[in-house]
Amino acid sequence: MLDKIKYTSEKMNKVRTQVQKIYEIVGELQADFPGRSFTPDGHLVGSIGEVMASYHYGIALYKASNEVHDGIVDGREVQIKLTQGSKIQIRHKPDYLIVLYMTSAGHVYEIYNGSGDRAWRVVGKKSSNNSYTMSVGRLMAVDAEVDKDERIKAIHHIDKMKPEYKNN
Repeated sequence: MLDKIKYTSEKMNKVRTQVQKIYEIVGELQADFPGRSFTPDGHLVGSIGEVMASYHYGIALYKASNEVHDGIVDGREVQIKLTQGSKIQIRHKPDYLIVLYMTSAGHVYEIYNGSGDRAWRVVGKKSSNNSYTMSVGRLMAVDAEVDKDERIKAIHHIDKMKPEYKNN
């Protein structure tokens, strides 16, 4: 089943504003409870990544929690990952992979856009939770090798990730 929601720049700006509010709350909680981490993750971050990728690349999203691929565009099935840190977790090698990075200000950047085969070359060892780790740095390096024709074309501009954009 494909997602029929129309993603607009207004909706994406609302996501960015709401993410900023989440990080304000995170900051307050961390100030009140030193030594505790309140980093947003899991389904929240995954869903933000999926709607952002759908907007930027025109990906028709599958029902949430699909096992391998999150959506399809131009006949290509795509796994979408969003991170706020230095790595991603992935369970299966996808046909195509888009990895995005989100700053605490809610800005989103493209880390990797290419075949799952190419990205899988930098996968780490299988962890105890049956997932694999890929580092942002290694994905950025592999992304530099991706030919323009291999990429999923953005329909709304998205900047490439740079190391200086990383969250502190």
